Amino acid sequence: MKLLFPILFALGVLGGDSFADDPRPNVILIFTDDHGYSDLGIHGLQSDLKTPHLDALARSGVVAKNGYSTAPQCVPSRGGLLTGRFQGRFGLDSNQSALDGFNQQTTIAERLRDAGYVTAQFGKWHLGPAQEIPSHGFQHVFSQNAQRPFSANIGLDCKDLPMGELPPTEYHLDACSRAAAAIIDRYHDRPFFLYLAYRAPHTPLDAPQHYKDRFPGEMPERRRAALGMLAAVDDGVGLITETLARHGLTDKTLIFFIGDNGAPLKIHKIDSPLEGDPGGWDGSLNDPLNGEKGMLAEGGMHVPFLIAWPGTIPGGQVYEHPVSALDVAATAVEVAKIDVKPGELDGANLLPHLKGEIKEAPHEALYWRWMAQSAIREGNWKLLRGGEREYLYDLSTDPGEKHNLAAQHPDKATMLREKLAAWCAELDPPGLALGPMAPVWNDYFDHYLEGKAVAPPSAKEVIASNAVKGWEARGGTVSSEKGVIVFTPEKKGRGGFLTRPRTNLSGPVQVRIEVAGSPGNGSVSWRVEGDKDFLPENRISFSLDASPDWQVLEFELPAAKPVIHLRVQAPGGVVRYRKLQFKPADR
Repeated sequence: MKLLFPILFALGVLGGDSFADDPRPNVILIFTDDHGYSDLGIHGLQSDLKTPHLDALARSGVVAKNGYSTAPQCVPSRGGLLTGRFQGRFGLDSNQSALDGFNQQTTIAERLRDAGYVTAQFGKWHLGPAQEIPSHGFQHVFSQNAQRPFSANIGLDCKDLPMGELPPTEYHLDACSRAAAAIIDRYHDRPFFLYLAYRAPHTPLDAPQHYKDRFPGEMPERRRAALGMLAAVDDGVGLITETLARHGLTDKTLIFFIGDNGAPLKIHKIDSPLEGDPGGWDGSLNDPLNGEKGMLAEGGMHVPFLIAWPGTIPGGQVYEHPVSALDVAATAVEVAKIDVKPGELDGANLLPHLKGEIKEAPHEALYWRWMAQSAIREGNWKLLRGGEREYLYDLSTDPGEKHNLAAQHPDKATMLREKLAAWCAELDPPGLALGPMAPVWNDYFDHYLEGKAVAPPSAKEVIASNAVKGWEARGGTVSSEKGVIVFTPEKKGRGGFLTRPRTNLSGPVQVRIEVAGSPGNGSVSWRVEGDKDFLPENRISFSLDASPDWQVLEFELPAAKPVIHLRVQAPGGVVRYRKLQFKPADR
């Protein structure tokens, strides 16, 4: 069957009438970004939330009460989702991991494309250059995830274009929804797979005012902006389900709606200015779960999770057993009648469970490993490790992970630890952790799991952080101490970098950096208008001496076009920046 469909498709044997009679369903996978568990109206947890179309989708199908992503961070969770394999099996452990292993995997899109499905991607990719998306099985691409040029080979009307860059003409969430609806219009007589990856409510919080106006009253502005972005997502889901209904495809379409990880609260949920703190709290909420993005606590990867296939999966269900984003691929290949080798996918086919044919849980246990953390959930018991710390929770009585039972149930903790260690030994590289806990995660564990107070930044520190607005950390964390920006790498001895992706500076650009830190080599890289990636020639190296004193670096970026993206690569170790000044050389 796996070979038959692509052969018939290539020969044109399966015409429109044949596809109309094809028993295989369409598959739509909707993936939101930094979307907290709390922010789904059907859960009934937040009174300020309005998601009527998502609530209708939930009522037509299943609310997976214990649905999980594969990581508390964007890149690895997307890699696991699209391959159906736990990403640690191919070295995609964090946002900073190399993509070599992922590039060798077979995605859901490739499997479905080869079985005769039309495949299309919309929105956030985050797994390499967007122009390479077709090489991962997506025939149609519309990768807009912000109000800037993006890679695409179709327009909003679904007309084919050469793969290239399109300017934004609509708000990115609305544009992705429109493009997805246009694909349904075009291919309503063929089986299709749509991967709709909304960049919402991930920062920067960029909801247009008309969406924010739906949420009047007193609330943090970051909350209002997040609700506005989720309203745009909800409108998009409504447009897609309406388009399916118009073509008589409601009962012939399997839909998954899943979050990629929990909301980043930054512990204190500070309502900092939207433009001044693009990496702050995203306005979403994880209540009643404990923790946030970047943790294997429930708040980090227990996410909104809906499944609907009217007429096949009974509607109105709340499914209690734990399920995983890895189950999407296993379910999709089953409904598409694609053969896979035993053990090739890590997920489970959910259909017989959701249809009531199998009463047992789809998984004996779920497992995770992310950086210095690892976890296992078996039934209602969960063992969570962070560095050398260890916690045991009974989620049936303590879903908020407030009571560590490791000392009371040492045998249970040992049994789960041994299972977790055996599973982690299968990963690449093996081990319960990939290194020591970074300071930021120690603070998060102290606050959420130990109940220790972590002081919020002072007003002066927030202002100082906002004074270098637009700077974000990759491969580490950034903080502010009395006006000084402090970068701490995630891995000891490995440098990360600061990045400012929303830049518009006429070239050439004059640079002045006042810096103190470990000795070693660093660099400044830049991307100019029209460049899709950082080019080797657009890089200037510098070195820091072994001195505790401030060192001043001054040079010019010889850019002939406007500079739109900057990176400051740090040497290994903690680096402090007293000044990061970039300005057009003629000013």
